[in-house]
Amino acid sequence: MTTTGRAALFFGPGTPLELVDLPVPEPEPGAVVVRVTRANICGSDLHIWRGDGYLSAMARADGRIIGHEMTGVVHALGAGVTTDWTGNPLAEGDRVAYQYFAPCGRCRSCTRGMTEACSRSFKVLQGKPTEFPYFRGAYADYFYLTPQMAVYKVPDRVTDTMVAGVNCALAQVIMGLERVQMGMGDRVVIQGAGGLGVYATAVARDRGAETVIVIDALSDRLDLARRMGADHTIDMREVTSPDERVAAVKDLTGGWGADVVCELVGRPDAISEGLRMVGIGGRYLEIGTFYPGTSLELDPGFLVMANVRVEAVAAYDAPSLQRALGFLDRHVDDLPLDHVVVDYPLEQINEAFVDQDAGRVTRASLTMTA
Repeated sequence: MTTTGRAALFFGPGTPLELVDLPVPEPEPGAVVVRVTRANICGSDLHIWRGDGYLSAMARADGRIIGHEMTGVVHALGAGVTTDWTGNPLAEGDRVAYQYFAPCGRCRSCTRGMTEACSRSFKVLQGKPTEFPYFRGAYADYFYLTPQMAVYKVPDRVTDTMVAGVNCALAQVIMGLERVQMGMGDRVVIQGAGGLGVYATAVARDRGAETVIVIDALSDRLDLARRMGADHTIDMREVTSPDERVAAVKDLTGGWGADVVCELVGRPDAISEGLRMVGIGGRYLEIGTFYPGTSLELDPGFLVMANVRVEAVAAYDAPSLQRALGFLDRHVDDLPLDHVVVDYPLEQINEAFVDQDAGRVTRASLTMTA
């Protein structure tokens, strides 16, 4: 059996990631070692790579394995692991999707059924690559699943290209749209057509949206959004001011505004603009701007008088991951799910970050071929 695997270490913003070899761990009881086949660059990874806000603290002299949006196959099962989290038999070589964080199950959030809000769940990613279990991030040949991380077998029809985004972007927008009770007949606005945005477009359509409007400044992303189910797209290069974009949304919704607006860009100024697009009694979903330390202008009187509800979602619960796999399986034949990502070998990880940061690709996907 293989004894070492590659990992791309992140040392800090402006510093190239470096490939190193690390020992492949033996799984403890209840744990699973996954051989990663594909890992995407999520928008949050770009924030870390740039050193945005407090994320500059992610820099470490001895390096850190970053990344979390991935898929792979079972390399080794710890004692007692015979099934996935739905009871399906699990064996070495099975393709799997899994949580990258580990809810503790004992804190106030977890015991109230909000495992996605567990304040301890991301501690599993904070260990050093020189310490067991070594592989704590996605940009590597292996990833170590603790017993608290949900793991599910991937449906046969769903390719690795499709499934790599399921354990972050797709599961998170599924949970978010459920949280704001987006349903049949709703008029939905998606701010941003990156990975989160194009998945949200498809999920909103799947949930019965009457109208889906997507806003972005890149033509390739807007084209993909239309293929994912957007009825209308607003190109920010053509509709250049917030006032014009708000007016365009009102025009496309019969003067009323949207029932649901989703901020999936990661820029606080988008929130101020997006809230103005919400109609009376509507909901605003915030997912994109995930790191503290930013601010925005807000008119609380508008929220009160318009009865607007604001919901924020970070991460997701295990059932959302299972539902995300079901969504992919249902739409293999009718959505361009293979077209969300652009492939790069792990050896080209630095080029992949540069290209995604420049907007040349919607989502870079690193393939592990060694």
